[in-house]
Amino acid sequence: MRLPYSLIRAALPLAMLCPLMAHAAWPGGAREQYMNDCVATARQQVDASTATAHCSCGADVIERQFSTAEIQQLMSKAPPPTVELRDRLQKEVSVCRAK
Repeated sequence: MRLPYSLIRAALPLAMLCPLMAHAAWPGGAREQYMNDCVATARQQVDASTATAHCSCGADVIERQFSTAEIQQLMSKAPPPTVELRDRLQKEVSVCRAK
């Protein structure tokens, strides 16, 4: 069965948007908790606006690169996240340091 060319042309932009729609959802209140904890820690080294910008970048990266289950594990204190997940978090969020 062959699909008409016009149908392929119409579906292609939608298919290209699928990865953009695959963002994980932060569990309720987790993004706010992350931002509060991150900014409080970063403020020990930098000013408030720099801390907020860095932490916001990190939150966006986490949302794009981690599943909801992984975000829950990262935010969990009992049990704490695995070493592999923490290492991956540091690697992914390191792009925010360059900005």
